[in-house]
Amino acid sequence: MAKHILIVEDDRAVRGSVARYLSGAGFRVTELPAGDRALAVMARDPVDLAIVDVMLPDTDGLELTRRIRKASDAGVIILSGCADVTDRIVGLEVGADDYLAKPFELRELVARVRSLLRRSVARDRSESPPAAGRVIAFAGFTLDLAARSLSDARGEAIHLTSGEFRLLEALATQPGRVLSRDRLLDLTCTNDAPAFHRSVDVCIGRLRRKLGDEPRRSRFIKTVRNGGYAFVARTETR
Repeated sequence: MAKHILIVEDDRAVRGSVARYLSGAGFRVTELPAGDRALAVMARDPVDLAIVDVMLPDTDGLELTRRIRKASDAGVIILSGCADVTDRIVGLEVGADDYLAKPFELRELVARVRSLLRRSVARDRSESPPAAGRVIAFAGFTLDLAARSLSDARGEAIHLTSGEFRLLEALATQPGRVLSRDRLLDLTCTNDAPAFHRSVDVCIGRLRRKLGDEPRRSRFIKTVRNGGYAFVARTETR
């Protein structure tokens, strides 16, 4: 079955050329000129990847990306007229997997789409399903690997994106072991461009905030200089 790509782009010419090129490359494409219906469209007909322009007439593309990330595990590529590194980092912080500055070559866009989708499939295949009922407890938190959920000491659920969950799972199942950014990148992100290795740091930052973990006095995730990250909390497996 062809992968479903959603294009949210107000520039009719850009949207049309991207849609035609992706369709010609074998993808199923849905086009939207604005972001107001994006989540409704995705709920009705799930997409594998969304291509979102930053400057939309009705909403900020970054805000739309944030909402997509909360509602879906679909990959997100941001299109923008700005190529500044800071803008790219902001895009990653709101949950984008890749960032492509305008003007761009359609062949490069398709290559990035395929790379993102291919890496996502490879990652899913490499993950063995956790044993039913396996739970890791630490400092009042409960990480249920079978249910793929995290709850606090009061039993209240803490929302994690799929990438954040995979990151916490990788660290908590190997307490004390230093995992490099390259290794964590394979588990948490879908972009293999070297400029986006910072996405691991961004994801760590989001996870720390949700755990209430202070980077300078970390109780859970320790930064190892020139090494990566290690989970330092005492864990109990049930």
